[in-house]
Amino acid sequence: MPVDTARALAAAPRTTEISWTPEDVQLYHLGIGAGVPATDPRELRYTLESRLHVLPSFATVAGGGAPGVIAALSMPGVDVDLASVLHGAQSLRVHRPLPVRATATRTDRITAVHDKGKAAVLVLRSDAADADGPLWTAEAQVYVRGEGGWGGDRGPSVAAPEERGAPDRTVERPLREDQALLYRLTGDLNPLHADPEFARRAGFDRPVLHGLCTYGMTLKAVVDTLLDGDVTRVRSWTARFAGVTYPGETLRIRMWRGDGAVRVAVGAVERGDAPVLAGATAEFT
Repeated sequence: MPVDTARALAAAPRTTEISWTPEDVQLYHLGIGAGVPATDPRELRYTLESRLHVLPSFATVAGGGAPGVIAALSMPGVDVDLASVLHGAQSLRVHRPLPVRATATRTDRITAVHDKGKAAVLVLRSDAADADGPLWTAEAQVYVRGEGGWGGDRGPSVAAPEERGAPDRTVERPLREDQALLYRLTGDLNPLHADPEFARRAGFDRPVLHGLCTYGMTLKAVVDTLLDGDVTRVRSWTARFAGVTYPGETLRIRMWRGDGAVRVAVGAVERGDAPVLAGATAEFT
């Protein structure tokens, strides 16, 4: 099969030097919907260089280049069609607040390959550090449709318990018609998010929004709503991509606050709250 499990797991880690500037941070924040209203002091923390703070989910695009999903496809032992690939889940743990400007090294490795029957799931771990020490650890779960069924380990269950009771907070976030076109300038040039013909080949009737854009928008909503806009309080952010979002839709973000954690569910308003993110949790101080 196109995924050679033994080769992928045995491959040496790949280390890359990455760097970013305040302009890269600002572009990412704009790509996930920051800056509305443009003169709101709470939004200027994301858009004005003299007040800039870095939302931790910026780590998923820091340094530009291929995002985790596409990076996994370039690892040894992996040779699959991009149209058969979906981003299944993303986790991120930040070891300290991210600087607005930095040069760092990122080390990528495939840590697991699971057999889900109809799909293979690659787990790509990325660790980043600069001269002052570790910055973040991220894991992307990449679903490759049609590549399962070889009798391998199924891996852990991704089913999330249903939330009970009314959420503590609910907010709605509208998506721009050009949201995907703007977000892809951060480095994810997968044609699934811009090319109608490619989207149809992948099984969608039109281009879909990047899952990591929804991932970032949701974390921003949590920080702004429940953490007083303080990005440094976030310790980790994990979510499963339960469904797609289309540019122009509205996200309904429901939050249940617990002791040191916020559980989150996201749905698409125009499609009857069709699930978009599930099993999502932000840990904070």
